[in-house]
Amino acid sequence: MTMQFLDFEQPIADLYEQLDKVRQIGEKTKVDVQAAVHELEEKIHDTREKIYANLSPWQKVQLSRHPNRPYTLAYIERLCDKFIQLHGDRNVRDDPAMVGGFGEMDGQTIMFIGQQKGINTKMRQLRNFGMANPEGYRKALRLMKLAEKFDKPIVTFIDTPGAYPGLEAEERGQAEAIARNLFEMVRLRVPVICIIIGEGASGGALGIGMGDRVFMLENSWYSVISPENCSAILWRNWDHKEEAAEQLKLTSGQMHKFGIVDGVIPEPLGGAHTHYNEMVATLKAQILETLGELKAISPEKRIKQRIEKFSRMGFFEEA
Repeated sequence: MTMQFLDFEQPIADLYEQLDKVRQIGEKTKVDVQAAVHELEEKIHDTREKIYANLSPWQKVQLSRHPNRPYTLAYIERLCDKFIQLHGDRNVRDDPAMVGGFGEMDGQTIMFIGQQKGINTKMRQLRNFGMANPEGYRKALRLMKLAEKFDKPIVTFIDTPGAYPGLEAEERGQAEAIARNLFEMVRLRVPVICIIIGEGASGGALGIGMGDRVFMLENSWYSVISPENCSAILWRNWDHKEEAAEQLKLTSGQMHKFGIVDGVIPEPLGGAHTHYNEMVATLKAQILETLGELKAISPEKRIKQRIEKFSRMGFFEEA
């Protein structure tokens, strides 16, 4: 995979450039450059640690959108020994922006559902950049009900800039589809785990985000609106997106502090895209541990706790 660097990672990019030059010199001249290579690798690690120890909310938003970041299918393929993808909402069509199916992980059958953005330009267009239409949310609900029928737990991966806002989506009942998912998900009798792996924007994220446990990856975000759109509404341009990201309190740490999510799953140094296998191992351990906890609770108690959990969110003051 070709390494791509974000603007705040420029010092790391410069060091990698130096590292490539040193290795090229070693290959051409047959001189032993191992000491210089080792020194640069240590410097890269130290620089990365320093940068990632003080990331701003906007920088975390940028990381959540990194083009090399693993998407839903990348996780499912690595988590599952077997996976059967299921298609269609049995009403309109199959929405490529929403994927799902039964997967076998460590001998357990689990229904995996999530938004898929696409790994290149053509696939991003096909999958509508992870912005699902109403039929995508109806497909997700159909798969959840199927999992409930066969008493299988559900794991959802959330990664979307929002539900598709186009006219045709509104004509087919976008708001109703998301609302129906919220209504039905809170009453599912099987364990439901929701994990925000990248972007968690608005109702598009919430449409598959009502679970017994909701987790966020360290460098993901969760909010009613993206920083750019918030800036466009408040300042009439995108120039204040960094300030908007700060004020929205959308990072994983802030969401956990507010009680919106139940936990933060750590990422490898540099982000999930730097070490796929390490990220998958951490994710798998969290899923298995949480499933073990949830299966020990009766369906009636899980539903009661789920309703109470979301009912407690938010606060207000009466004048």
